[in-house]
Amino acid sequence: MDFVQLFLLLVVFLLICGIIAVVIIYITSAPYPDLSRHEEEKYYVDPNKSDAKQPFPSLHDPASIDLSVIVPAYNEEDRLPVMLNEALEYLQDRQKETPNFRYEVIVVDDGSTDKTTEVALLYSQKYGTDKVRVLTFVSNRGKGGAVRLGMFSARGQLLLFADADAATTFSDIKKLETEVKRIDKQEDHLAIVCGSRAHLQNEAVAKRSLFRTFLMYGFHIVVWLFGVRGIKDTQCGFKLLTRPAAQIVFSNLHVEKWAFDVDLLHIARHLNMAIGEVAVNWQEIEGSKMVPLLSWLQMGKDLILIWLRYRIGAWKIDPKLKAQ
Repeated sequence: MDFVQLFLLLVVFLLICGIIAVVIIYITSAPYPDLSRHEEEKYYVDPNKSDAKQPFPSLHDPASIDLSVIVPAYNEEDRLPVMLNEALEYLQDRQKETPNFRYEVIVVDDGSTDKTTEVALLYSQKYGTDKVRVLTFVSNRGKGGAVRLGMFSARGQLLLFADADAATTFSDIKKLETEVKRIDKQEDHLAIVCGSRAHLQNEAVAKRSLFRTFLMYGFHIVVWLFGVRGIKDTQCGFKLLTRPAAQIVFSNLHVEKWAFDVDLLHIARHLNMAIGEVAVNWQEIEGSKMVPLLSWLQMGKDLILIWLRYRIGAWKIDPKLKAQ
């Protein structure tokens, strides 16, 4: 057997393996996401009423306040207070300036093993559960799963999700709100605005090691090839959605781990939602749960699988799908 024959056999073998892998992925992929939640996750605790349990509302109910802020948190007992102090100071000042402005902050404890819930409940006790509520998961789902259920429990006309590390300056929400008003021209009011750190890339390259810079650019290439084009920073944890957009996007979101932002934006693009991107002030905060190499390899794999599953029809998008 010469080299050419061996090469052809190898190509045929790889093609057969690829076809088998695609078939397995298609068969084992649920076309629509599981939107169920544990019974305990349907309630929040009111520490000012002897820890009485109160049911969360539904995202599919009409909005009753102006803004909901969703904060996914996993083992964030140390970093969470900094973020909540900054956010609540801003929101309280805004309410003093505009008395009719109403808001809520929903901290989603994603199955933490530390005292994240206890820390968050101190804010419920201080500000009241009309302003601060805590959703505690029975077990860890992932950041995407935490944001999704936080959204499903929210009352706001606009909904922001913001990371618990306070890396993004919270007052930059005004920039996102301005952009939402600018791009929200459709009758169905389907709009999403992404906070972006793209303007900080040159500075980041200057500060990072060659290895971390290589990983960053490699991930950007994978996002461009298999993710969402036209958005410079898909992964910034500071995004604002209109209520109709949140209803549809999170009811169709398949990914519950780190790469959920790409799935979210893919769904929005597929449904021709208005998407904006604005620069925000951001700084790297110690204590990240991401391990650069492992996390980025995992996200790269997830991006390819997201692309493949939608491409072969294993995952579907239904604009009428609603959480139960």
